[in-house]
Amino acid sequence: MDSTSSKSNLQIIEAVADDLAALGAQIRLTYDDDRRKANLFATIGPDDRPGIVLSGHTDVVPVTGQDWSSDPFRLNERDGRLYGRGSADMKGFIAACLALAPEFAARRLAVPVHFAFSYDEEIGCVGVRRLIADLVHLPVRPRLCIVGEPTQMKTIIGHKGKKSVRCAVHGHECHSALNHRGVNAVEIAAEMVTRLRAMQRRLREHGPFDPGYDPPYTTVHTGMMTGGTALNIVPKDCTFEFEFRNLPDHDVETLMAEVRGWAQDMIPEMLAVSEASGVMFEEWNTTPGLGLTPDDDAVRLASVLSGSNDCAKVSFTTEAGLFQRAEIPAVVCGPGNILQAHKPDEYIEIEQLIQCEAFLRRVMDWMTER
Repeated sequence: MDSTSSKSNLQIIEAVADDLAALGAQIRLTYDDDRRKANLFATIGPDDRPGIVLSGHTDVVPVTGQDWSSDPFRLNERDGRLYGRGSADMKGFIAACLALAPEFAARRLAVPVHFAFSYDEEIGCVGVRRLIADLVHLPVRPRLCIVGEPTQMKTIIGHKGKKSVRCAVHGHECHSALNHRGVNAVEIAAEMVTRLRAMQRRLREHGPFDPGYDPPYTTVHTGMMTGGTALNIVPKDCTFEFEFRNLPDHDVETLMAEVRGWAQDMIPEMLAVSEASGVMFEEWNTTPGLGLTPDDDAVRLASVLSGSNDCAKVSFTTEAGLFQRAEIPAVVCGPGNILQAHKPDEYIEIEQLIQCEAFLRRVMDWMTER
């Protein structure tokens, strides 16, 4: 089922809902504004006790322009690997959860298991925010959330946050021979980008640092830039997009305030030429980081379930930080390697799914023994 983020995920959600409802699960759906996409939250077991959430996203990144050796939307097995878009990120985890759902349903669970499958994670953990907001209707708050992003089944107790920003510079257009009468939006944007690069250099050299991450500091990155119409026209508009990936305890809002200050410094010179000129920011995604310590109750429980006390941190961002902010303790632990995600010929090792199956059975045993 092709659930690229630009498309509807309802085919997957409806199929999963039907399968879980047949097992007696309580099903709850939350939709986007157009009702083209939905989150699923399904519960097996008693709903009056704190249980465990198994969280995953149903959307995948596009395959456009990628050179695949097989159909990316038809699973292909070769040499102990399963190839296909989303096999690592993260349909493998969802498939493992669903494969064991009948066993969860057959057990007399003392605490519930919740399946939380969301939409539009790949464009900023969009759907899961509505799913989490809807959890206020639960009789009891879950005890732990396990986000099944690919970690090679290692327990992740920390990940970076992310802020995505679009900056639009509006200048004043004129003939390039008379550029003193114009406001060059591209040059102003370029100066902003140069300052972002200097900020990155400062963070790289002076921190703050956390050696658990690679790289061990907050990163700043400009990914897109467009502007101008012709070489002999002073460009009126320029837009660029940049992001912060911040250490969990590094206040990204302070960095963003610094960027806004740069723009304010440029405004007087721009307005002196054209009162219509300016710089505008659109912060279109902010996702908090995750920061736990090995002594946290959630980490101790995750260690029991995983059978290992080894913990790590990652630089990519997940919905775990959003669950944590909603006072639902969360860790990240799932099959596959993030290095395989988003690439042509994405794959997951079958051995990773076997390890995930063993992990989920330990979760099942723990739920039965409570």
